[in-house]
This record gives sequence, C-alpha cells and structure tokens, in this order.
Amino acid sequence: MNQPLQISIVIPLFNEAESLPELHDWIVRVMTTHQFSYEILFVDDGSTDESWSVIRHLSANNKAVRGFKFTRNYGKTAALQTAFINTKGEVVITMDADLQDSPDEIPELYRMIKEEGYDLVSGWKKKRYDPITKTLPTKLFNGVSRWVSGVHLHDFNCGLKAYKSRVVKSITIYGEMHRNIPIIAKWNGFKKIGEKVVQHQARKYGTTKFGLERFIFGFLDLLTVAFVNKFGRRPMHFFGTMGVLSFLIGSLMAMYLIFEKLYNINQGLRYRNVTDNPLFFFALLAIVIGSQLFLAGFIGELFVKQNFKKDEYLIEEKVGVTEE
Repeated sequence: MNQPLQISIVIPLFNEAESLPELHDWIVRVMTTHQFSYEILFVDDGSTDESWSVIRHLSANNKAVRGFKFTRNYGKTAALQTAFINTKGEVVITMDADLQDSPDEIPELYRMIKEEGYDLVSGWKKKRYDPITKTLPTKLFNGVSRWVSGVHLHDFNCGLKAYKSRVVKSITIYGEMHRNIPIIAKWNGFKKIGEKVVQHQARKYGTTKFGLERFIFGFLDLLTVAFVNKFGRRPMHFFGTMGVLSFLIGSLMAMYLIFEKLYNINQGLRYRNVTDNPLFFFALLAIVIGSQLFLAGFIGELFVKQNFKKDEYLIEEKVGVTEE
C-alpha cells in the first residue's frame, strides 16, 4: 500500500524568477535530510518575467514539482485557493517565493501539526527586516484582527503557515482574504490554532509586490469575514432587524406628530400641518430605509438558498499535474 504524502508545500508567486531555483533547492535539501515525502506546488499568478519557464524546468527535473499558471494576475488569495484544491499532502505548508521565509522551519511546523495536534500553525516574524512603513501598518492590522476575531496571533500576515489538510479543504477564500485564513478556520470549527517564531530574512532578489493599499484591503476584508461569518447564512437577522427597528421608529414618530395635531385641534390650541414639521421627513426617511433594509434581508435569504459556486480562476497551463 502506498504511504500517504506527508507534506504539500504551496508557493504563490508573481515575478520571482530569480529566487525560484534557490528556493526549490533549499526545500529539496530540507525534505531529503528529514526524509519527508513531499510535493511542491508553484502557482504563477500571471508573472511577466521568466518565472513560468523556471517552474517548467524545475518540474521536468523533479517529479515532486507541480505548477499552475494563471492567464493573468488574480492575486495571492486566488493562487492559494487554487493550490489548496490540488494539494495531496497530510500537512500543507504555505510560504512566499521571495526567500524571506526559511524552509528550515518546515520540519518543526510539520511536527506541531502531527504530534501536538494543531489544526493550524502560523509563523510569527518576531524580528523583521522590513521598513517601518510596512511594519507599523502590519502591527495595527494584527491588533485589530485579534480584537475582532479572538484569534490570538501576533502575525496574521506571515506567509509561512502550516495546516492540516482538512483545514484547507474545508475553507473557501476569495478577494484578499488570505490574511484572514486563521480567522476563517476558527469560525469553521478549527479551534486549535498556534504560532511559532520563525526566521525572517531580508529580500534577496527583486522588490516587494505589495503596497500600502494591501492594508486598506485587509481591513475591508476583515470586516467582510466578520460580517459573513455572523450573518452570511442568515442575512435577514441583520438587515431584517435593522429594517424593522427603523420602520418602527419612523412609524412611531409619524404617529406622534399626527396625534399631537389632533390633540391640539381638539383642545383649540394652535397647530401646524404635519408636513410642516421637519421631524415628519425624518420619520418618512426612517420608514423608507426600514423597508429597504427589510427587502435587502429578504433578497439576501433568496441568494443564500441558491447553490454556492466557488470562484473559478482560469489556468493557462499546468506542469507535473496528472488528471484524476
């Protein structure tokens, strides 16, 4: 009987041709030393340099290398999701292609998953070789993520992570949600999440592919994850509740204004038309908004009932991949 594959190493990349041979050789050296059965999945996210040629060469010389090439740049999340679907190993390790993540960390990450029973182990780059323009927003993002999610990790952004296979097979990520995988995993029932201090190395080749906008997108995706987790399967609970409250408040305000006018007429007191009172228009606005929110919840419920279809990313070419 064939032994199950122990480790799948997932490497998303964009224009990293220079670093790939060195990274591949480093990984192979670690895998051979520790006698792991493994596969390496390179996902070329629409590179415009020679990255895909390098991957094809590596796959031709190492049967453990598998490659996927996107037709265009979809983003890191898309690359990870595509690789997760295709992994075969019992433990899945993700790492960046820029040589800032050390393959020497893999054996300990694997041990923590297999022997200590973690569902997910995230790397923590305690000592970083990044400019303050990158480290400061990262700390802010990590702090907000811990507060929102209750997942107590120091470094959500670290690309070096280890997962049980069932974790990556059970979650779906899209947009820019790769930073929030530990949060998504926890909210999908995988609660044993740990972290390990890992070595962070200065970039050896090229330049970073991420700018300040990734942190803005990260915060927006964090809010999306939090909202979808709580109300994704029951949108009426959010929109319906807000809609009913708004409708009731507007209706009560309108009724008060009408009652006040009728009371003043009955008592022979001075009065003014309801439509002359600015409060009436606030009441009307609240009623309209309440109705719209309720309808939004109803429409959301209809969408939830539909069959969910995962995002599909167009793969131009594959190497080292056999059809099941």
